[in-house]
Amino acid sequence: MAVENQEVLKTVVLLAAGVVAVPLFKRIGLGSVLGYLAAGVAVGPFGLAFFLDPQTILHIAELGVVMFLFVIGLEMQPSRLWNLRRQIFGLGLAQVVACGSALTLAGMYVWGLKPAVALIAGMGFVLSSTAIVMQVLEERGAAATPFGQRVMSVLLLEDLAIVPLLALVAFLAPGPSETPSERWLGLAMSLAAILGLVAVSRWLLNPFFRLLAGAQAREAMTGAALLVVLGAALAMQWSGLSMAMGAFAAGVMLSESSFRHQLEADIEPFRGLLLGLFFMGVGMSLDVRLVANNWPLLTGGVLIYMSLKMLGVFTIGRLAGENAREAIKRAAMMSQGGEFAFVLYSAATQAKVLDPALNAALTASVIMSMALTPLIVAAVRALLPRGKTDMAGVEAADGLEGDVLVIGFGRFGQIASQTLLARGISASIIETDTDLIRDAAKFGFKVYYGDGARLDVLRASGAEKARAILVCVDKAETTTHIVRIAKEAFPMTPVLTRAYDRQHAIELMKQDVDFQIRETFESAIGFGAQALRRLGCAEEDVEAVVEQVRRFDAERIAFELANGVSHETSRTFLRERWRPTPLTPPQREGQPLNPEAKDALEKARPAAPPQFDI
Repeated sequence: MAVENQEVLKTVVLLAAGVVAVPLFKRIGLGSVLGYLAAGVAVGPFGLAFFLDPQTILHIAELGVVMFLFVIGLEMQPSRLWNLRRQIFGLGLAQVVACGSALTLAGMYVWGLKPAVALIAGMGFVLSSTAIVMQVLEERGAAATPFGQRVMSVLLLEDLAIVPLLALVAFLAPGPSETPSERWLGLAMSLAAILGLVAVSRWLLNPFFRLLAGAQAREAMTGAALLVVLGAALAMQWSGLSMAMGAFAAGVMLSESSFRHQLEADIEPFRGLLLGLFFMGVGMSLDVRLVANNWPLLTGGVLIYMSLKMLGVFTIGRLAGENAREAIKRAAMMSQGGEFAFVLYSAATQAKVLDPALNAALTASVIMSMALTPLIVAAVRALLPRGKTDMAGVEAADGLEGDVLVIGFGRFGQIASQTLLARGISASIIETDTDLIRDAAKFGFKVYYGDGARLDVLRASGAEKARAILVCVDKAETTTHIVRIAKEAFPMTPVLTRAYDRQHAIELMKQDVDFQIRETFESAIGFGAQALRRLGCAEEDVEAVVEQVRRFDAERIAFELANGVSHETSRTFLRERWRPTPLTPPQREGQPLNPEAKDALEKARPAAPPQFDI
């Protein structure tokens, strides 16, 4: 087979391995990083042997790490860092120092490593996996909670820590001794490179990007984004610093730029592809025979490192004021080594701080810890007793007597309750999110703690005497449950609900709800009406179209109520009833509709309002 065909075959195999492994591992809950690593093992020298020299892949893929650090730098806006300074540089720094010290000492006294080697080995394990921790937070819906913010602040500090750690690797690298003049010259070159990067970022890049934006050449903007990242990385490397540090510094300098989001969007595809390639290269480097021959020692080392790290995270969390439950949960989430450990160990191996055999063992230990994390999180969640809700500054619902009972005080409930309060109608409001209750109090809203899915809470909240019950919670299954028990217990009280989508609306109507509204229906109709106005429709024609859409939607709901909700019934209804009247030709603003479109809209105007709830 020709050399060119062999290279194409390798590329196809590499892409196929990633495409197959990543969705599979995400489906079983292990995350994309482990998927890439497994794909690398499968096609590497210890698997199917399509690739015998992983270093050739890693040299190219390290650009993904460079771009990753650039994107992290873009997120490091000085204002954001200042707002999170206590959590990032307090909790985060304390955790990194405490866990790093414990793991370094373990490396020195348990495995007999030299201090410099033990430090690099331990600090690599300290850097948790952002991908895995964020996946756990998102699955639990905890990313926006105070607990989630603390976790993300620590992850942010750990991401930042890779920059000085890479500089430390360069410092520890063995090499010929330098004279004082050479050392000062190297320091001067590094300082000049940093100052030059600051000057270029501050005074040249914004005018440069404005010029390119004015030319309206998207490919030129993408090329410029790559030029900035790789140029800054190369400049730092020439000055004796790392490429990663240069990319990170460039990102920070551009974090306040008006082109920040454009740069991030342009870099993202390259970053994701090359970073995935980097993880596959790490997987190829994993010595499977080493793991198989030394699995008792490796397993023991992983358990010791994970236990020490969890102890450090728990201790720092308790000292920082977290309750025991939250500290244990955070320790379980952050017990593993992460993606940047591979970066650090790879750089240390190239700098001859780590030997290849130790690098393989450390890399294997990090991969094993990442695989164990979902199991540890699940075990902690099952074993921990149900935590008590923090009721500080919160009153439980008891003996409320408002004219209206509002269940749920999120974005939807806040707006709905304002219409009642504006007319002087008393409303009893209950919510289960204690942080939201405390925040509402700051704006003058009295919200009580209560779970509207419980009948005893509904009675204590005054549902029996209320003139109406408004269900404004955001989970469809919770809404359905509340409607069912409310209609059974209080059949004479009108129940008005927020529906998630059409199917949920029909389900609620089958439970005899008095009124339901899909949470995006009205806003979407208003949005479409404004689009028609911008296209030049006269106001009366816009109103006619809106009425036509409302009537059509009401007829469709009636049809699906009678025939069931399925793709087939929807297709049947659309095929039989849907008759669009397009605007042809497109109208300019202020220009009246052509006579044919206007006549069609007049005929479509309903004679009476819809007879069904929307």
